[in-house]
Amino acid sequence: MPKLATTVAALAALALATPATAAVSLSVTSGTNPYSGPAPTYDFDSGRPANVTGGSIVSGTAAPHAQPYGSTGGYFSVGPDDGSPGTIDLTSFAVLNSISFIWGSVDSYNTLQLLDGAGPGATVLYSFTGNDVFNPANGDQSNPSTNPLVTLLLTGGDQTAVRALRLSSTQNAFEIDNVAINAVPEPSTWALMLLGFGAVGFSMRRGRNATPRLSALA
Repeated sequence: MPKLATTVAALAALALATPATAAVSLSVTSGTNPYSGPAPTYDFDSGRPANVTGGSIVSGTAAPHAQPYGSTGGYFSVGPDDGSPGTIDLTSFAVLNSISFIWGSVDSYNTLQLLDGAGPGATVLYSFTGNDVFNPANGDQSNPSTNPLVTLLLTGGDQTAVRALRLSSTQNAFEIDNVAINAVPEPSTWALMLLGFGAVGFSMRRGRNATPRLSALA
């Protein structure tokens, strides 16, 4: 096998490999107004995304809702008055690297679950409550610490195992906004990209090695 092809094959195999360890870690930073987190995949300003079920899309602050600190326009809310639980289907993303969002006025009765599917029979892989984000989770609507940017970092097999987020709240309400999905391409896409880069490199190399030919003068 030519040296270049061998290198490309090795890189493709590396891209296809899955780390042995798997974990989901929760990272929390104080909220900002205006919002300064990653560009949102879903900001709920245009209504309900097709992959979001349950709960309600609302705007503004009027009982029983509170606009998350740093949020503008619409946001997603679940609770007795809005419907609970609410689900965000992530099956369209092949491999998930991280998920972040504003968690508004964190309450102890808010629960976030990571599921292995979006259907009713899905298994809960991880579960976090408001107290895991800020303790005491007292629902303060103006404190940046209780309106944080929450980031879920996924590694190993969990990058493909996590297929949905489920939000639930036993009281009004659990509000989020600016959901940012950081997804990496499918392994097959990585392999095609590497092969494409290899082909470009091979063409450039041939171009450099080509010897110009001078036409004989008549």
